[in-house]
Amino acid sequence: MVKERARILVVGGGYVGMYTALRLQQKLKQDIGRGEAEITVVTPDPYMTYQPFLPEAAAGAISPRHVVVPLRRVLPHCRVVVGEVTAVDHGERTATLTTLATDEEGAGPQRLTYDELVLAPGSVSRTLPVPGLADYGIGFKTVEEAIGLRNHVIEQMDIASSTRDPAIRDAALTFVFVGGGFAGVEALGELEDMARYTTRYYHNVEPEDMKWILVEASDRILPEVGEEMGRYTVSELRRRNIDVRLGTRLESCADRVAVLSDGARFPTRTVVWTAGVKPHPLLAATDLPLTERGRLKCTPELTVEGVTHAWAAGDAAAVPDVTAPEPGTLTAPNAQHAVRQAKVLADNIARSLRGQPLQTYSHKYVGSVASLGLHEGVAHVYGRKLKGYPAWFMHRAYHLSRVPTFNRKARVLAEWTLSGLFKREIVSLGSLEHPRAEFELAAGGRPSPHRKDGPRDDSDNNPKGLS
Repeated sequence: MVKERARILVVGGGYVGMYTALRLQQKLKQDIGRGEAEITVVTPDPYMTYQPFLPEAAAGAISPRHVVVPLRRVLPHCRVVVGEVTAVDHGERTATLTTLATDEEGAGPQRLTYDELVLAPGSVSRTLPVPGLADYGIGFKTVEEAIGLRNHVIEQMDIASSTRDPAIRDAALTFVFVGGGFAGVEALGELEDMARYTTRYYHNVEPEDMKWILVEASDRILPEVGEEMGRYTVSELRRRNIDVRLGTRLESCADRVAVLSDGARFPTRTVVWTAGVKPHPLLAATDLPLTERGRLKCTPELTVEGVTHAWAAGDAAAVPDVTAPEPGTLTAPNAQHAVRQAKVLADNIARSLRGQPLQTYSHKYVGSVASLGLHEGVAHVYGRKLKGYPAWFMHRAYHLSRVPTFNRKARVLAEWTLSGLFKREIVSLGSLEHPRAEFELAAGGRPSPHRKDGPRDDSDNNPKGLS
């Protein structure tokens, strides 16, 4: 039994937010039933996105609805608020937030009071002041971006197939990915594999007509899988005629021309930006201590350093790695740590409420797996190095075991089984971005020519919608 009534506010519905709330509602089930504890989750989206499956969703191997976990279903004993926390005053135990109804009400932001705070807003894409990036760049952090990118790639193939202008055709079939981490390499590998398969249904587009370019500023890609597997990945991508440029930066993508630091210029209609992440801007709008990199200073018990009743984990938190031989080492901001930290964080909150000693988060990084397309992958797990089909199979098996809820596991497994028995889907449903466009036109109006929430496309061929 908790010592006193506790109002727990969880900011963020990602890995840490969802898993923390899920475990808390189990640990405090009786207290919640007696009204002695309540859990509020504030999240911009009513679902948690399992990001390792985004590349496969973009390639059409998994339905986008099965990449996300509905929070209201898995958190029945929590109050889920779809909105954004814009500021936190921990000294006063209040959070300022806006919801979907804020503008409609006209009353301004709301203020929530709490007793225990869990800050897990995650991270956002780390962009650089590259000319043209804001206008033409495409991110790869959300399911909407993944499916929008799939639609975009297929529609560029449609443009190339129907145009008589060689310059337009060349730009449409040139795809530039910036960033050699998991997101960039896996997205490139899956989409190139999908596009190569799709060409068999075009009478005038061949796989060799397409240019796939990976730009990485450092001298290696996929550092998490080790140097040897990183070199293998480069050679495998190049074997598939993918142009891998190491030690190279994107200088500009203005006027639909990708200019690289090595002097190369590529007219292109597709620039995918996956060059890292940075802490969520919310952290700067709190009165909690931050590191030089803008993350929350945390203790090994996942409390925010120097304050009470504040907790953090995941991308937003700088958590000391007690297993590292060098003092001052922090745990890597990845899903493997985030999921395990959430468990310890929830247990420690329950222990704190009951006056029990806290646990220390300790987990040694066991390795990484990455997919490079159908039946291709690399892995470095428990010191063992795998490549090709075995690594690809391990990638699927590992992430199937980690995706939340039995419901999602069963649906993903069923889709993988069906995709192995039948042909790929090559349909683009880009018009989902503007579902009222046809009706507006029929009613005498004029549909908007450009997207409001994404990269500008003169022909509106980069829509953002679920297929």
